[in-house]
Amino acid sequence: MHTWDEIKPLKGKYYNGEWPTIPEIFKITLSQYPNNECFTVFNPDKKTYTYTEVYNEIKRIKDYLIECGVKKGDKVILNGKNSIAWALAYLATHFAGAVIVPLDNQMHIDRMEKLSDYADGVFVFADFDVMEKLDENNPWYKSLKGKLTLGGHSTRCDNIYEAIATKEHDEVSVTETDLAAILFTAGTTGNEKGVMLTQRNISSDIYQAADDVGVNSTDTLYALLPLHHSYCCTAVLLESIKHGANCLFGHGIIVSRMIADMKKGHVTTFMGIPLLYNKILDGIMSKIKAQGKVKYSFITSLMWINGTLKKYFKIAPFRGFFNKKILSNLGMDYNKVLICGAGPLSAKVFRQYQQFGLDFLQGYGLTEASPIITLNPIKHFKVDSVGRVFPLDEVIIANPDNLGVGEIRVKGPNICTGYYKDEENTKALFDENGYMKTGDLGYLDSENYLYIKGRLKNIIVTEGGKNIFPEEIEDYFQTISEIQQIVVRGYQKAKDVPCECVEAIIYPNPDSFKGSSKQETKAKIEAIVSKVNVELASYKKIEKITIVDEMMEMTTTQKIKRNKLSV
Repeated sequence: MHTWDEIKPLKGKYYNGEWPTIPEIFKITLSQYPNNECFTVFNPDKKTYTYTEVYNEIKRIKDYLIECGVKKGDKVILNGKNSIAWALAYLATHFAGAVIVPLDNQMHIDRMEKLSDYADGVFVFADFDVMEKLDENNPWYKSLKGKLTLGGHSTRCDNIYEAIATKEHDEVSVTETDLAAILFTAGTTGNEKGVMLTQRNISSDIYQAADDVGVNSTDTLYALLPLHHSYCCTAVLLESIKHGANCLFGHGIIVSRMIADMKKGHVTTFMGIPLLYNKILDGIMSKIKAQGKVKYSFITSLMWINGTLKKYFKIAPFRGFFNKKILSNLGMDYNKVLICGAGPLSAKVFRQYQQFGLDFLQGYGLTEASPIITLNPIKHFKVDSVGRVFPLDEVIIANPDNLGVGEIRVKGPNICTGYYKDEENTKALFDENGYMKTGDLGYLDSENYLYIKGRLKNIIVTEGGKNIFPEEIEDYFQTISEIQQIVVRGYQKAKDVPCECVEAIIYPNPDSFKGSSKQETKAKIEAIVSKVNVELASYKKIEKITIVDEMMEMTTTQKIKRNKLSV
């Protein structure tokens, strides 16, 4: 039985379509777990709202939106750091029948104003500092029906906790086919495009993910990554609501605060990105090594035994030992599952976490898919795969080569309707049979597990006609602490020869090269690359190394913006 089968008896009472809307999902959970903790933050003291308290807040803010003139289908801008207020604004917008437009809180204010205008935003929720920077003379700003800060006291408007309507307003009818959100995405290339997601898109993704996540009403999920990104919004905020679990709001990727939150909040489901998992693991292993060779050998031996037993017999007898000696120091001793997305994580890193007795979920998706398409289930985890295709999605591999690698294309209830006010890119997004073109390359195995090779746009073609996937080479450097950032790309050795060779652009970890001269740093980096080259096929070997002095620009999910490289 799937999780969406479990709610079928509720059809007609709590929802009427094929899929419940976001407001209906919340009300289903409210009926089951009214007194469960819903939203929590430590700032530094604990502040918690139950599902009943959150519902009352949602209704209050929804009534205020309606009184300001926000109508069904209107676009509401949301720009703020992760917070309870952000989540309340998000949910109240849906309850008002409006369309939420979450924006990157790190976006320059001029860009925010342009995108808000382009999205036809009529109301703004924003952090205090963002609200204060908005140009009051901008025609778009002048046309707004209303605005609220997510905290603080602005002379321009009330904050979200002060907003009170003069009366209660009727519920707004929201259906599964209604537009729910416009999410601007540029990824690592190109200009922003406004992805249009319906209530059905998001809801079907929540329920399909729920099959494999293993969350229940006693869990605490940690919203650490930016909520404006569909990954954290769906897999943490909305997934926690679906299950009646508690969503704990983090304060950005600041390791000390993250550990404090996880210790206090007893986080059971932690979602991160490769960069963060690599950093945590590097810290763990460095501390173990610092205790001496004997202790290091003892602990790594226990890890190997634990990992082997977990792999073959599904037991981890030394989990209690690792909880007490290592994981409790990170607030990970209550953890049931680690979720990784927004980029591939090295198989070596997966294995090391599993040796501590921790379970991993690897996923794959993109904003246009609401965002998840595959998850790697704990009970049948394949370490080299990004997971099994969702049961209601259909993935095909277009134009496969002789190894079965081709472009990943997908159909399903979670796939977007296109890009807002952008017919040209919407048309280009789908093939002639209605499959969405992901732009990613990969292959499927006999059990419908997906394996990612890289981005179609990033392929390097050698003189011998071989295809090289830069991401595969970059993967070798994930666990090398001396290298903080790396981009592998093709370059032309000779201008009159169209084929490419392999170049690595590297930003060294400053902590690893303190006191080193440029020549010493260069020599050490070259030695590291040479060591990796030994493991690579001859045509994949890195021939050119470019060392940069400053960090390469990254997205909020810590992907390097390849189109912004200045070298």
